[in-house]
Amino acid sequence: MTSLSIFFQQLINGLSLGSIYALIALGYTMVYGIVKLINFAHGDIMMMGAYAAYFVLVAVGPTPFGFILAIFTAMVFSACLGMGIEQLAYRPLRNAPRLNSLITAIAVELILQNLMRVLPFVGPDPRQFPTVKVTPINFGSVQIDGIKALVIVASVILMIVLTIVVNYTKVGKAMRAVSFDMPAASLMGINVNKTISLTFAIGSMLAGAAGVLYATAYPMIDPTMGYMPGLKAFVAAVLGGIGSIPGAMIGGLLLGVTETLVKGYGPSAYADAISFGILILILLVKPTGILGKKTVVKV
Repeated sequence: MTSLSIFFQQLINGLSLGSIYALIALGYTMVYGIVKLINFAHGDIMMMGAYAAYFVLVAVGPTPFGFILAIFTAMVFSACLGMGIEQLAYRPLRNAPRLNSLITAIAVELILQNLMRVLPFVGPDPRQFPTVKVTPINFGSVQIDGIKALVIVASVILMIVLTIVVNYTKVGKAMRAVSFDMPAASLMGINVNKTISLTFAIGSMLAGAAGVLYATAYPMIDPTMGYMPGLKAFVAAVLGGIGSIPGAMIGGLLLGVTETLVKGYGPSAYADAISFGILILILLVKPTGILGKKTVVKV
């Protein structure tokens, strides 16, 4: 293989990983854009979605139909879980200091992890995730792993659907109105609680889908699998501009490509440190992130 083909291989790997980060980051940025909450349990919702898909694939088998059913189940289960967490843990603290909500988010993260550890049908041990067989795609001397291509295509489709929902539907308009001015949106007849709950549901659906795609690309799951991807997705959301949906997409892709290229051409042991270092440099130049906007605080 030539150096150019190796570069393209690494680029495809980076886009695959970055698209997963972007899907998770979208949940972070959507929730923050509306209720100004960093939902640190988001990575564990991804983990729960991966386990839901695992049990479906074990029952049905790793076939194309089984994969579609698994990702659908994971998205529905994650949406219900996200709405339940919002109503039980976050909604009572909506008017409390933000530090209270932040501590609660960390507590929910630990509860989900340890709950999965003690469940008798899950347990703390890693499990092999059933994967579908996908034929590799050849472009000249470059061979693209079929699983990586599947992850990229599925992620792009989900991002396009989210963009259409946010920009061109009644639900999306309500979400943007609540994000802009919650009291005014309430006065205009928008059900704020319902809109926030739907925001958590949509963000959690994307996290559930990301969990399935991540487990498909890296076929091993365990109760702590969502911690590091969730942390990196949060970094991606900040890099793109927290609260910006296009920014979350760009930040996720940029972080994934950077991490993969560093592992391919540099000291792989320091890949995370170098990636986060690049984040710091970008934020030093543009503190609001790539597509973030300055906010005016009234006193």
